Amino acid sequence: MTNAALSDQLNLYSKLMDIHGENDFKVKSYANAAFQLDRYPNELSALTLEQIAGIRGIGKSIAQDVSALIQTNELPSLNLLLQNTPAGILELMKIKGIGPKKIRTIWKELQIETPGELLYACNENRLIHYKGFGAKTQKTIQEAVEFFLANQGRYLYATMIPIAQGLKRHLENMFSEIPLELTGAFIRQEDIIDQVEFVIALDPDLIIEALEQEGNFEFQREEAGTLYFLFDGKLHIEITPCDEEQFVSTLFFTTNSSAFNECFQEEFPDVDYTIPVASEETYFEQANIPYIPPCLRNDSLSVELAKEDNLPELIQPNDVMGVIHNHSTWSDGEETIEAMANECIRLGYEYLVMSDHSVTSFYANGLSVDRIYQQHEEIDRLNEKLFPFKIFKSIECDILSEGQLDYSDDVLASFDLVIASIHQNLNMTEEKAMKRILRAIENPFTTILGHPTGRLLLSRKGYPLNFEEVLQHCAKHKVVVEINANPRRLDLDWTFIQLAKKYNVLLSINPDAHSLKGIQDIGYGVLAAQKGGLTQQDNLSSLPLTSFEQFLHAQKNKY
Repeated sequence: MTNAALSDQLNLYSKLMDIHGENDFKVKSYANAAFQLDRYPNELSALTLEQIAGIRGIGKSIAQDVSALIQTNELPSLNLLLQNTPAGILELMKIKGIGPKKIRTIWKELQIETPGELLYACNENRLIHYKGFGAKTQKTIQEAVEFFLANQGRYLYATMIPIAQGLKRHLENMFSEIPLELTGAFIRQEDIIDQVEFVIALDPDLIIEALEQEGNFEFQREEAGTLYFLFDGKLHIEITPCDEEQFVSTLFFTTNSSAFNECFQEEFPDVDYTIPVASEETYFEQANIPYIPPCLRNDSLSVELAKEDNLPELIQPNDVMGVIHNHSTWSDGEETIEAMANECIRLGYEYLVMSDHSVTSFYANGLSVDRIYQQHEEIDRLNEKLFPFKIFKSIECDILSEGQLDYSDDVLASFDLVIASIHQNLNMTEEKAMKRILRAIENPFTTILGHPTGRLLLSRKGYPLNFEEVLQHCAKHKVVVEINANPRRLDLDWTFIQLAKKYNVLLSINPDAHSLKGIQDIGYGVLAAQKGGLTQQDNLSSLPLTSFEQFLHAQKNKY
């Protein structure tokens, strides 16, 4: 093992000890030893144990660890720390500007274990409540995490929208008057995008030549008729060249999933893809079925629905009438309730549901009982001032470890509606998670089950649930299930929407907004919900104000 490698191992050991709370003297001793070994002029592997111990800043104990590394390439005490450190914490250690002590606070006090969770916490303004984390530090950490995640090769759909559209404009400028279009996963509105795909009606050699001259595009390979490029050293680009006469058919097949293509061709073998057509609508006309939008072309279900002339009329952004599930400066939001309400009015919404965090979410400045009633007084004053716009009194109430909610029944009864969510102790077996969720659903004050799996896309898997049982339970107890529109959540996942509809469970597209900008996340929730075939009638937040009030009245009397 080289001196540099030995230094790296001791440096890693010192940082992990710091993160795990070892005494500062030991941490500093190993950090100093790493520094000294990196500068040592001779190869340490040629020295005896006594000679290594004699190096300034080393000593006998550290020398024994260095000797063990030289002889076995391993240090048992370091291996033990690595085994007891979540993989996501090791990733956080790679992010510039976040030192071991801050990582220890992030992990042990905020219960955050991945870069994605940390970014989400920054967006929710949570770090500023902890010692050593002011607004400026939080902003610096947020920017560092964003840079780190942007270089991992996978992207949220929301992140990819401006990038994909910008690339399209760039290619259109390069290939003037040549037919080209975005295709693939991006057009199907997939939650996660691994590559941006295009169809270009041009000879492949001409495409390669033009893009290589551009400089930002690195050609990697040609495989099965597709050209693979790396853009800016990190973003994967796939381009399918074709003849101009076959542009529409190529676009059709590359837009669809393989499962959809297989089903469509099997069901409609007489569709002619060889003749030039103006648009892909022609293929649906030849099949004698309604046009299926790209977001539904994932599997055979949409083909079956189209054959029965039963395709859903997909929800649209302007179908959402109210903004449910929002946070203000009363807990961890960036804006006052009045500022949030005025933004909703500006955007044309009819009502706002304020759902600040409950008391157990201390890290998010959760509301004590006294503060709840103070907030309710403020909402009453604002409702008089902003009439006919209405603000509803709600809470995002923590589901505690045994499934109970965070307040007594008399406090819960003071809210217009209660969103019940899990925020802590997320590592659960399915049995534990189900027991916790089902008990919360049974609580007569639970109106909405918030972000039901607790997942963070690209960062944290959701806890395991039997969704059929969860949705059956929601149907029985008349509980709405949230589609959390934050692009890092999109939870409930769109793949469960048809199951929810089967059991007549109402869903609700909610932004979980912590800022004025966060309100507009509703649009991402709508796009995800479209993939599952959600309609306006399936969505609670599509109710106009009067109907929403009637719904809440019925909820109060559901037992």
